[in-house]
Amino acid sequence: MAFTAPGLTEESAAGVVATLQERLSAFNDLHLTLKHIHWNVVGTNFIGVHEMIDPQVELVRGYADTLAERIATLGASPKGTAKAIEEDRSWDDYSLGRDTVQAHLGALDLVYVGVISSHRDAIETTGKLDPVTEDILIGQTAELEKFHWFVRAHLESYTGELSNAGATSEKDAADKAR
Repeated sequence: MAFTAPGLTEESAAGVVATLQERLSAFNDLHLTLKHIHWNVVGTNFIGVHEMIDPQVELVRGYADTLAERIATLGASPKGTAKAIEEDRSWDDYSLGRDTVQAHLGALDLVYVGVISSHRDAIETTGKLDPVTEDILIGQTAELEKFHWFVRAHLESYTGELSNAGATSEKDAADKAR
């Protein structure tokens, strides 16, 4: 990097950039996964879930843009390609095709658990290096948690139990949620 934001060392900026690049790839993957679900969900409550997903897609795309612009602000080049997603991926590709509302929401619950947990890890990492980036990630996490709540509301019983509780894979979560 030839430059970085004032007040940050190049070493700190490089650490923040590495964290942000992984999150950028996660968001690019998430918005594609959400669109995939939007196109493949069927059954009871189809239209409600189909329409619930689109605002999530748009917000996540915006989050990716914010992170890419932060990377550029710090003097690095954001990577937004499919190859970057593959190289940065530490998670499995979304595994469901055409399936029921409940199956997709059961699987999406686990996707959000992974994304939110990783975002919280990024908050911890960047908080030690750059409070501006930390603040961006905190705001994004709050909205992701709200969308996660929307998903879980479809899986929750009146006693507060999730139909996919204990699932360890998307397919398992989908099967339990059906």
